[in-house]
Amino acid sequence: MEELSWARPSSCANANNCPEVAVTGDSVYVRSSLAPSSIARLTLSEWRDLVSGIRDGEFDV
Repeated sequence: MEELSWARPSSCANANNCPEVAVTGDSVYVRSSLAPSSIARLTLSEWRDLVSGIRDGEFDV
């Protein structure tokens, strides 16, 4: 796997349990700072669908 540049939300700057995202030309990689070796790879379309679902409250409990 290529070297990825990971980013996390600014609200998680000093926290231990944060989502981290790395974007390449055709993929978006997502992981938890608690399990950095467990990485999900999404297509750009899947990433857009995920973000839209989060914004629309699809995953609210």
